[in-house]
Formats: sequence, structure tokens, C-alpha cells
Amino acid sequence: MSYSNSFALIVVLFILLIIVGSAFVKY
Repeated sequence: MSYSNSFALIVVLFILLIIVGSAFVKY
């Protein structure tokens, strides 16, 4: 259970990183 939980956390952080990166690319 903890493995899938940590995996989900990594996926969320990766998505946030992509959103922030696209925001910087826009400006």
C-alpha cells in the first residue's frame, strides 16, 4: 500500500512540474 501511495505522490509532483514548466514557457 505504501508503495502505491508513494508512486501516486511522485505522479502528482511530476504533473505539477509539467504545469509549472509550461507556465514558464508561456512567459
